[in-house]
Amino acid sequence: MSELVTGDAVVLGLRPARLPSRALASAIDLAVTFAVFILVSVVLGIASVSLDEAAVAAVGVASFLLVLIGGPVAVETLSHGRSLGKLACGLRVVRDDGGPIRFRHALVRGAMGLVEILMTFGALASIASLVSARGRRIGDVFAGTLVIRERVAATGQSVSVPPPPPWLVGRFAELDLSAVPDELWLAIRQYLTRMGQLDPGVGRSIAERLAGELVARTGATTPQGVPAAAFLAAVVHERQSRDARRVFAGPRAQGPVPSGVAAPGGSGGPGGHFEGSVPAVAGGYIGAPGGPGAAGAGGFSGAVESGGGGGSVGGGAGSGVEGGAAGAHEQRRGGAPSAGFAPPG
Repeated sequence: MSELVTGDAVVLGLRPARLPSRALASAIDLAVTFAVFILVSVVLGIASVSLDEAAVAAVGVASFLLVLIGGPVAVETLSHGRSLGKLACGLRVVRDDGGPIRFRHALVRGAMGLVEILMTFGALASIASLVSARGRRIGDVFAGTLVIRERVAATGQSVSVPPPPPWLVGRFAELDLSAVPDELWLAIRQYLTRMGQLDPGVGRSIAERLAGELVARTGATTPQGVPAAAFLAAVVHERQSRDARRVFAGPRAQGPVPSGVAAPGGSGGPGGHFEGSVPAVAGGYIGAPGGPGAAGAGGFSGAVESGGGGGSVGGGAGSGVEGGAAGAHEQRRGGAPSAGFAPPG
């Protein structure tokens, strides 16, 4: 495996392709290319019967350059380094830094391939590949490219986010994670799965930056004395736990409707009454608008009577709603509410 350290101190484990697999891929590509060249030559020969010898020679040279050089260059450019032979052998052409190649890289490789593969029957390319530590031919050296193996044997190991310290598990159960975008979650996961490959100083700075963005999104603060990487791992673990509970618990994960709040179309009937114990809070209780009889159009005056096991809420400033009339009737009877709250209408 060839290890390449990028500018972000990330070690790229590239697996250079060796001579046997490259030779097989080149043989497949050449077979397909020559088949297309023969087909094009036959078609052009039939179409150029009436032309003189100079024109026929010019057409032949143009078709040779177009098919044997332009074809592979176009295929590698459009497929980002995957020709038919390389696709069959699980190979790919990339830049020295591991990125996808562009037209200039494919053009240099194709031009040099005319000399070291076609004109020398692959002898020059084979010698250069055997001498190179990473199996590169001369075209790869000039173009700054590398042929790597994409298809490798499965090891049965999956990359997962490392678990947080035990003393941080469940510490962020009340944290609101709804404002964190998916891009930030992806960046945090990539850092946690690859932080062992980073330089300690660079990894620490990346962790602090990601932790700062996470704090800005959630409104929480990083606990004192907790490393940024451990904080990120704990928050990711909390999100995974919530997702697991939501998936496996199903509708039960949403939780029951709080007692004393009438859902739309529920037990809060026309009259503003609903079953359930209503806590008598100092300062009043604000009913949830939206249910029948909960509020009028211009506001409501809530009245809460603590007694027995139920409560009654009536609207005093509704627009002809039965609940508002019932509430106004109760107030006219002189029943002083034990606690009430009248929001501005």
